[in-house]
Amino acid sequence: MCRNRDADPREPDVTSTATPQAPDILSPEYLADPYPFHRVLRDAHPVTFHEPTQSWLLSRYADVAGAFRSPAFSSRNYEWQLEPIHGRTILQMEGKEHATHRALLNPFFRGKGLEAFLPVVTRNAAELVDGVVQRAAGDLADGFAGRGRADLVAEFTTWFPINVMVDMLGLPKSDHQRFHGWYHSIMAHLNNLAGDPAVTARADQTREELRDYVLPIVRERREGDGDDLLSRLCRAEVDGERMSDEEIKAFVSLLLVAGGETTDKAIASMVRNLLDHPDQMAAVRADRSLADAVIAETLRFSGPVHMIMRQTEEAVELSGTTIPAGATCILMLAAANRDERRFQRPEQFDVRRPDLDVGRAFSGAADHVQFILGRHFCVGSLLARSEMTVALDLVLDRLPGLRYQEGFTPREAGLYTRSVESLLVEFDAPAAA
Repeated sequence: MCRNRDADPREPDVTSTATPQAPDILSPEYLADPYPFHRVLRDAHPVTFHEPTQSWLLSRYADVAGAFRSPAFSSRNYEWQLEPIHGRTILQMEGKEHATHRALLNPFFRGKGLEAFLPVVTRNAAELVDGVVQRAAGDLADGFAGRGRADLVAEFTTWFPINVMVDMLGLPKSDHQRFHGWYHSIMAHLNNLAGDPAVTARADQTREELRDYVLPIVRERREGDGDDLLSRLCRAEVDGERMSDEEIKAFVSLLLVAGGETTDKAIASMVRNLLDHPDQMAAVRADRSLADAVIAETLRFSGPVHMIMRQTEEAVELSGTTIPAGATCILMLAAANRDERRFQRPEQFDVRRPDLDVGRAFSGAADHVQFILGRHFCVGSLLARSEMTVALDLVLDRLPGLRYQEGFTPREAGLYTRSVESLLVEFDAPAAA
């Protein structure tokens, strides 16, 4: 994802009493635990040029939020960052083109359009969690003495949103495995910092396989009357305009990442946060009206998207530094969401946080920046909220006594997107029949 992959990582200095060196976001130390380095950036280098990626890093809340709302920052960077793998998507559109495509998509991710798909969300979550419970019962027969065990990432969160998307698009359940493979191939490409040619080759193959799979289905459903998302997208019009076959194909590809990767990681982080704070897990278990607060605070405290790129359309001055026109900027969402200038005790997970307006957390007026702000606010935010709510309820209801397996310590991984790699848990499984 960086334009210059030849530079050696530098070890950031976070202990010196002098002004610390700006951290290298590609260094092993940063990748292991980025949060202390975010504070260094916010305090000493709020707007700084990162040589290895040839990009400007923005880390303070005010600068990141302002950039999302400013026409001086565009999404033109997606032309080289995402278009080669997805095709042209709504993420890189501006002006009338963006407004038209957003108007085409919004009805399916808001209000009654979203409500129509909630049974799909519930069914997929229930099937996967039921599978975990059933395997736990099998473990009991093998001598695990009354305790269930699972890896919630491998067995639940990585599958749940992909299965939901495939079902929403009205595609065969037998194709879940195929889409899951494409999803991992695309994500490997987007995080291929070392430029591994095998990863690039597999991504190229995925692009062609996905295109060959989706386009015939799109052409078939153009004249149909199906209620699935893909059929409805094929028929949708705004001011006499429809999405082209290629645009719909690109949107399906984007859904694998925007609707899969982010929700997968957000659910995993949400469960991890509650496991790390048993008192707050007990509170939400007893009072499910706190669900939105759990989700909103997870998005602020450990949102899945840590960075997102933008490009300057003109010279911009931020925090005393001038960024030239045409520059690639990395907006550091995770750093902004823990900015002491905006949030009290930002390093603490607190579902009763007074400075996070839960009522606005899933709208373009949100306090956190995880869903982006302004004209490119996440079109799928309410779907993500629904999936996270269903997952939270099912985990709390069907995995009683949820806790980490003895000796397990959750570890995060990822640069642009980040969450725990696994969640080895145990819980009180039902007694064997």
